[in-house]
Amino acid sequence: MPALGDVVLYTLSETDAATINQRRDEIRVVGLRVFAGLEAEPGQTFPAMVTRLDGDAANVQVALDGTDVFWAPARTEGEPGEQGHWVWPPTS
Repeated sequence: MPALGDVVLYTLSETDAATINQRRDEIRVVGLRVFAGLEAEPGQTFPAMVTRLDGDAANVQVALDGTDVFWAPARTEGEPGEQGHWVWPPTS
């Protein structure tokens, strides 16, 4: 298991991408430009910081390709590219 503050890689699920894009679109509709970034798509992988541990799950703050972040609670370790899960970054 990671420790608080560790950076892992998180792959967006279809639900994650839809949630991110909907939030960005809702903000644009009211005329505010709070979030800017490229459209989120399922299968995209981003760095994420571990913010809480609970058993075999971790809450992570995903650093998106834009000005916002996505909170992904209770996510478990998976395989590289597995949507909705985090993995350790590759070592060099």
